[in-house]
Amino acid sequence: MDISITPELDRLIRERLATGVYRNELEVLQAALDALDIQEQTLAAIAEGYGDFQAGRFRSFEEADAEFRRQHNLPHET
Repeated sequence: MDISITPELDRLIRERLATGVYRNELEVLQAALDALDIQEQTLAAIAEGYGDFQAGRFRSFEEADAEFRRQHNLPHET
């Protein structure tokens, strides 16, 4: 695949390469795509949670905290 990039994008890629974290441009691109995947997954999870909240599918913090403490054998905070 041949692509053309803007001078600004070229500068940003070179800055990333200069850190020494990445060996080549493809590693920079892969890291960017991985970060984009994580961002998209996070936004989808937030949207799902918001939809659950809007539909009334939630419980109080106290209920969730009590369940977590039971599951992990932690003392109840007072």
